[in-house]
Amino acid sequence: MRPALLTREVSSGLRRNVTMTLAMVLTTVVTLMSVGAGLLVLRTIDDISALYTDRLEIQVALTADVSDTDPDCSSPTCASLGAALRSAPGVGEVTFESQQQAYARFRELFAGESVADIARPQSLPATLRVSLTDQQGGAAAAAAAVEGRPGVRGVIDQRDVVGTLFDFLNGVRNVAFALAVVQAIAAVLLISNTVQLSAFTRRTEVGVMRLVGATRWTTQLPFLVEAAIAGAVGGALAGIGLIAAKYAVVDDLLAAIGQAGVIPPVRLADVALVSVALVGVGGVVAGITGYVTLRAYVKV
Repeated sequence: MRPALLTREVSSGLRRNVTMTLAMVLTTVVTLMSVGAGLLVLRTIDDISALYTDRLEIQVALTADVSDTDPDCSSPTCASLGAALRSAPGVGEVTFESQQQAYARFRELFAGESVADIARPQSLPATLRVSLTDQQGGAAAAAAAVEGRPGVRGVIDQRDVVGTLFDFLNGVRNVAFALAVVQAIAAVLLISNTVQLSAFTRRTEVGVMRLVGATRWTTQLPFLVEAAIAGAVGGALAGIGLIAAKYAVVDDLLAAIGQAGVIPPVRLADVALVSVALVGVGGVVAGITGYVTLRAYVKV
């Protein structure tokens, strides 16, 4: 088919079914935004995993009597705990954080918040911070080395905190993909209906083209292009929506914990890459749906 004729047929088809086309585009936008959000959550989980692989620690909080009277871990109780931790397999460096140092860290983390003014050094325990050379076996060995010993208030495994964070992110990802599947079914049905309606409204033109010798591929091509354009436009708008959501919502939500290094920020490059992919996915899926519809139901 000549490009000029194809362009005219596609433009005519989009104008005739403008409301259906808009509905198809909007449904595609919502569907692909859910898919894109799920992919970005997966990327964030990978970044968090890489960030914490070598940074997770075991923290051994000391009792109040040891924390109050031993500012440098020179007492027999604290020194013996440090020696036990250093001798455990899978344990790297063991450092001592006094009450004053813990208080300074606390104020730095919660600077500008009311809780920073309420807290006092006496309310925070001194801590032995244990880095691990073996993330799997080292944590259990360190906990076993000090469990039940005098001077130990509790053992905190940072992997438990990160695990909770991973569970939350996995839940967000699953919800996003579940919504995407439901909306994708709706989008495919809507694309199919739009193609059928477009073919029905132009059945006379198509019949004339067939009578003068046009091939089936020639008569189907405008409908496929219309569906692909609508899908690609939906993908582009979904990408724009993701970029807008990053600046308008996500960056603000993650600002505080992102600055503290708890969660890496969502990078614009990742959002842009997903957005570009959504344009292609939208166009291809819509084109394939249109082709299947024409072959199975319309037969123009």
